[in-house]
Amino acid sequence: MTPLVAFAVLVAAFTHAGWNAIAHAIKDQLLSFTLISGGGLLIGAAAAGFVPFPAAEAWPYLFASAVLHVAYMLLLMRSFTLGDFGQMYPIARGTAPLVVTVLAAVFVGERPDGWATAGVAVASAGLVGLALWGIRGSGKRPHWPAIVAALATGLAIAGYTTVDGVGVRASGSSLGYIAWLMVLEGVAIPLYALYRRRSALVTQLRPYATRGLLGAALSVAAYGLVLWAQTRAALAPVAALRESSIIVGAAIGTVFFKERFGAPRIAAAGLMVVGIGLMLHAS
Repeated sequence: MTPLVAFAVLVAAFTHAGWNAIAHAIKDQLLSFTLISGGGLLIGAAAAGFVPFPAAEAWPYLFASAVLHVAYMLLLMRSFTLGDFGQMYPIARGTAPLVVTVLAAVFVGERPDGWATAGVAVASAGLVGLALWGIRGSGKRPHWPAIVAALATGLAIAGYTTVDGVGVRASGSSLGYIAWLMVLEGVAIPLYALYRRRSALVTQLRPYATRGLLGAALSVAAYGLVLWAQTRAALAPVAALRESSIIVGAAIGTVFFKERFGAPRIAAAGLMVVGIGLMLHAS
């Protein structure tokens, strides 16, 4: 992982935390994710005519990824409805890097060396600690349905990360891949919202349109950067470095949603920084 790739992934981490915070702030989660998915669909459709068409070998991965992304959106929507942003976001993101490491080793043949493995493990420990210690220190009993939804979200993240890591390399163009992925995945949730809300949908969306479409733009930018990075570095370190967004997410939860941060999360963030250092040492 070169410094340029690492910088791109860190920018993606910041933008990813931003769009998730926007999604969480819109209390009607169906409206929130309708705007983000629909906005991504519009951006992808607009870009598709100006970027290279993905190679035929990439299309099975694109369809599989679209299904996994829709599952991810639905699970994330559920976890945000049930739990605090500062707890659900770290759990969802923190479970993914270790799973991606295993999937990449089994299905892609990418076996990280000792430094990279240590970095992924230490960073993941920090990520999970950031979530679980935050629950312990919050004074609340764990809300297990929310935690299960967040863990399932993390498994969906690991699935689409691995699928897209292979697919974008086969596509011949990271820009073409992200454009068509946004088109394919962006249809399902708006159609579901239209089925549920019918003629009232447009009226309900209007007050949140600006924020939701900003979230969509941040979402496309964040994942586009990650896909580009996956064509230039191994999947596991990219996945782990990307999840530094959890530190940003925890800070956003404290500042904007008045959720407790505290010393345990500071320690967990420190582990994340050490893990990132080990991954960069490996490169």
